Amino acid sequence: MYAILDIETTGGQFNEEGITEIAIYRYDGHEIVDQFISLVNPEIPIQPFVVKLTGISNAMLESAPKFFEVAKRIIEITEGCIIVAHNTVFDYRVLRLEFRRLGYDFKAQTLDTVELAQKLIPDMPSYSLGKLSRSLGIPVADRHRASGDAMATVKLFKMLLDKDAEKTIISTFIKTEVEKGIAPKLLDIIDKLPSRCGVYYIHREDGKIIYIGKSQNIKKRVNQHFTGTSNKSKKIQLDVFDVTYEETGSELIALLKESHEVKINKPKYNRSQSKTNLQWALYTQTDEGGYMNLVLEKFDANRKEITAFHSIIEAKTTMHRLTQKYNLCPKLTGIDDAKNACRSFEIKICDGACAGKVSLEEYNARVEAFLSDYTFTSENMIIMDRGRNVSERSAVLIENGIYKGYAFFDLNYQMRNPSVLYKILVPMSHNRDTTAIIRMHLRRNPKLKVVHFNANA
Repeated sequence: MYAILDIETTGGQFNEEGITEIAIYRYDGHEIVDQFISLVNPEIPIQPFVVKLTGISNAMLESAPKFFEVAKRIIEITEGCIIVAHNTVFDYRVLRLEFRRLGYDFKAQTLDTVELAQKLIPDMPSYSLGKLSRSLGIPVADRHRASGDAMATVKLFKMLLDKDAEKTIISTFIKTEVEKGIAPKLLDIIDKLPSRCGVYYIHREDGKIIYIGKSQNIKKRVNQHFTGTSNKSKKIQLDVFDVTYEETGSELIALLKESHEVKINKPKYNRSQSKTNLQWALYTQTDEGGYMNLVLEKFDANRKEITAFHSIIEAKTTMHRLTQKYNLCPKLTGIDDAKNACRSFEIKICDGACAGKVSLEEYNARVEAFLSDYTFTSENMIIMDRGRNVSERSAVLIENGIYKGYAFFDLNYQMRNPSVLYKILVPMSHNRDTTAIIRMHLRRNPKLKVVHFNANA
């Protein structure tokens, strides 16, 4: 749990300031679960330049509660939380200063969104909250007021959690929970999980991730891990200390995040997924007459494939649908009788009765049309999908056939320009797995909105 806060002060000499306004949002990593916003009477005058900056005047604070009157509420809302602020050194220092005046030693673990942003979003021209928010498309209301700045910090922190592929923020939080002696039971873990689409992370006691998964229903899938009887399920049940998650809304983003983060974190129970696991691939072979033949064969990392598949069932299903659509004739060849297993799957041209012949031009035109139905080798496009809530959309960026990453954006924004998208993009690595994931998802979901753009524009 996080307490994301912002404090406005009177200004003045170091360690002589007083709080004039405070806003705290209790945030569970996914949504705000509690909030406290209040003006505070500092009992000392506000510096004139601060009045001009914040709009908070001495007259406004005459009837506001003094700090001792709100101190109990601040302790309650921050209890068990990591304090998060933009430039935590300042806000945490001033908060502790006010508590010391009351004879209370306020202590908490802290995270600074300035430092996190510098690490996770490098090379930004400025890391001030206002300029960083504008660059990332984060709307800020009531700038230099505690509630507006704290809410902007919440949205920035949410974005930073998305960009933290190594999960160092979450792992630090899990370690903090261990130090408090909290040991949640399996039923307690399941109870807090959502029945929504996303990626989940199973942690052991030291915070290390031991398994990463994705599901359309996170609660249901984790419950299957905890009730399963396979060797892997039993090991997970023994090792698990906590489960964290990230909602994606989009199934495509969940698939891509899982693939990317498994390769980065290499969880002990994801070993089979830590490397590319493509078993079949589609290749082209041009014969002496110039006819382009398509052959589906066992995946060969040394050959350049058109597309690849994780299983023969996935490959054959796709080929069957597309060969029917483009009047091509699928034909099984190279049967291994000893193992009764198909070693290759040849695609030949057909006139509908598998007896006629067509011209070279028509033949190759059909094959090209066939290929363009599910490949984006040189495509520039943004795949639009649902977001994590009703007011949000998601975007997956592909530039020159290379998967660049994903982002979430408010429905009020029109995300058609990749230059704007790049500022809020969660960058991801491109590999054969991501290409296969995106192609398969587009084949299965032909109604997804896809925006094409000119990369040179």
